[in-house]
Amino acid sequence: MSSPAWPLKPGPVRRALENPDEPNLLRDQFPYTNPPRVMFDGVEVPPDPAPEIFITDTTFRDGQQARTPYTVKQIVDLFDMLHRLSGPRGIIRQSEFFLYSDRDREAVEQCMARGYRYPEVTAWIRAVEKDFQLVKAIGIRETGILTSCSDYHIYLKLGLDRQKALEQYLGVVRAALEAGVRPRCHFEDVTRADIYGFVIPFAQALMDLAEESGTPVKIRLCDTMGYGVPYPGAALPRSVPRLVHALRHEAGVPGEWLEWHGHNDFYKVLVNASTAWLYGCAAANGTLLGFGERTGNTPIEGLIFEYMGLTGDDEVDTPVITEIARYMERECGYEIPPMTPFVGRQFNVTAAGIHADGIIKNEEIYNIFDTEKLLGRPLGVNVTDKAGVAGVAYWVNAKLGLKGNARLDKRHPGIQALARWVKQQYEGGRTTSLSDEEMTAAARAHLPEFFGASGQARKASPRAAG
Repeated sequence: MSSPAWPLKPGPVRRALENPDEPNLLRDQFPYTNPPRVMFDGVEVPPDPAPEIFITDTTFRDGQQARTPYTVKQIVDLFDMLHRLSGPRGIIRQSEFFLYSDRDREAVEQCMARGYRYPEVTAWIRAVEKDFQLVKAIGIRETGILTSCSDYHIYLKLGLDRQKALEQYLGVVRAALEAGVRPRCHFEDVTRADIYGFVIPFAQALMDLAEESGTPVKIRLCDTMGYGVPYPGAALPRSVPRLVHALRHEAGVPGEWLEWHGHNDFYKVLVNASTAWLYGCAAANGTLLGFGERTGNTPIEGLIFEYMGLTGDDEVDTPVITEIARYMERECGYEIPPMTPFVGRQFNVTAAGIHADGIIKNEEIYNIFDTEKLLGRPLGVNVTDKAGVAGVAYWVNAKLGLKGNARLDKRHPGIQALARWVKQQYEGGRTTSLSDEEMTAAARAHLPEFFGASGQARKASPRAAG
């Protein structure tokens, strides 16, 4: 990562730490007995993207806090796939690991032994000296450090005040710098924090340490409870644009040292990450399939397509996403919710007959992009009583791999007979879609010339397909 020119140039106002006796819980925005309020003060800041945007991964840290821990082999296999998805430019720049168990450390050692440039292996520790010894022992060059920022955490969880928290955090950062390790401070619960009373003074103190040491001190903005909003004119601390703008222009943090880490409690996890990118945060942090505490983190597969849309990069090895999804189901025993974008079984499957009719004419009408090329997943049709003859025809052609002039027309007698069979299933009161096995058995009966005795689809010639 390139470093900005020294000295750093913080904003014109030096903020003094405010240290109240009692926590400021921002009850006007966070009443707790009602949903949090989105408040507007009319202050807007201009978009100002970082020169380069990229993704960082926390699948093996935050992603493991909401599921059965991965085995060492699973971690290494998934790390290999992250490397392929990252590509030579390092779209997925880093991957973050726990170091607390023997299994964690074994996985880290095996992943580091791969020798990949991307993603770089980094660590995560609490802001205590004994945790830092783990980082030094294993030889990792960068570590995340938990530095909680809201009064909810500082006063109510840690039992400190802001001054004591600041001193504790800065002590661990100094220890990292003295050992030649890049510190990455995780501003936990920043979207419920006092931005000008604690966050900006803390960030300015970190930039002082960066300048003194000549080593980058990175900051991860953690939307721990998913409170962030992307709306223009929204008030701090919930405004993602103003948070990023304040860290860059008032605390003097270079955009390439800023990272956004979101949670999906209010369904905004991807749009908030994209907004952070647009306002100058270089890195967006996520996990494979969005695994993470409670509602999960930003899905890396979503970030990949967002990155491609924002940058125009069309060289990403996106079919790896489908490989990852299949691996997670096959090897990790995870059943992906069927409607999940990009990886769920129903992602590019339609059950509406009128849609299938349009797909036959041109699949672009009802497919978001070429899913066969970009994800190795041809468009599919779920056969129900709503599929109609067109839907049945599409299912058969997809099953047989027939394209262009070789496709069976919906007027084909076998297609018509199969469609009548489908209709009869629902006349008897059925409400669920027909499985692939059921459709294959019925297709073998009604289109025997195209299916072997076992139901295996035969390759048909254009003439036979008529």
